[in-house]
Amino acid sequence: MKVLLWHVHGGWTDAFVRGDHEYLLPTTPARDGWGLGRGGRPWDRAVEIAPEDLADADIDVVVLQRPEELAEAERLLGRRPGRDVAAVYLEHNTPKTAPVPTERHPLADQDAIPIVHVTHTNDLLWDAGRARTTVIEHGIVDPGHRYTGRLERFGAVINEPARRWRVTGTDLLPRFAEVAPVDVFGMRTDLLASAYGPLRPGVHGVGDVATGPMHTALAERRAYVHPMRWTSLGLSLLEAMHLGMPVVVLGMTDAFRAVPPEAGAVSADVDELARAAKRLIDRPDEARAAGRIAREAALGRYGLARFLADWDEVLGDARRRVPRRAAAVRDREGMSA
Repeated sequence: MKVLLWHVHGGWTDAFVRGDHEYLLPTTPARDGWGLGRGGRPWDRAVEIAPEDLADADIDVVVLQRPEELAEAERLLGRRPGRDVAAVYLEHNTPKTAPVPTERHPLADQDAIPIVHVTHTNDLLWDAGRARTTVIEHGIVDPGHRYTGRLERFGAVINEPARRWRVTGTDLLPRFAEVAPVDVFGMRTDLLASAYGPLRPGVHGVGDVATGPMHTALAERRAYVHPMRWTSLGLSLLEAMHLGMPVVVLGMTDAFRAVPPEAGAVSADVDELARAAKRLIDRPDEARAAGRIAREAALGRYGLARFLADWDEVLGDARRRVPRRAAAVRDREGMSA
């Protein structure tokens, strides 16, 4: 199939475009949120295409990821997603508006476009009304077992940790830095020093490092710290587990589903996590054994083959539904003419 999607979430897209389809990514000279294209990634099956050329591209299915893409896809294709061309809506995020359990999803109460959640927590919390929903858990391109743990330091990956602060648990990192220094990889981590103020805890912003070198550097740290309070299950956590790192994880959203306790520690008690982190620093053999368990668990639940097979099923179902729906719409319009 020819699949249209915008490059919104690089880590997720990196796995999605490994399938057997042709993936069309709108690309503009500005390389912004509406035209990033491959973004320099080596995606062989992803084709960069100018937005004005999409109308003639014979798209089979659209993967929507932002509410405003509904109107943009219709404008560019000359067809209505879910009615004239198959479409699914991928929801990456947890609800944000209080009270969370009652937040209506932007695609609630329609039956043309199914909503695909990346975690069961998201599916549970979003109010989708009568819209069809399903869950396709993350898939990870295996970076290989790289863990050495030679540095008595922790690693974390958080984009914009100063701005997102409590959401990403940035405020919790100094508690782990009391045990050992914490190196934070990701976008705008250079702002951490000023964000913490005069206390200057042992939390160090490393910067936005390319994926391959970042994986190698992370795997040199003794353990991975994942302090996220309220995000969908982070791909960086699953990548760290694939690397063979032991993980110390705040027990929120789908963390308990993803991380077996033997892989390090998962708890909502930060003091308990800090004690576990210290044990991993002090006992490198135990850390190495926990990392092997983490990798085994991640490969079993978040492998790429399962992820792509799940998506093939959802995309195929969406494609099969549209011809029947489009014919029914044409019949109704003909009767009313």
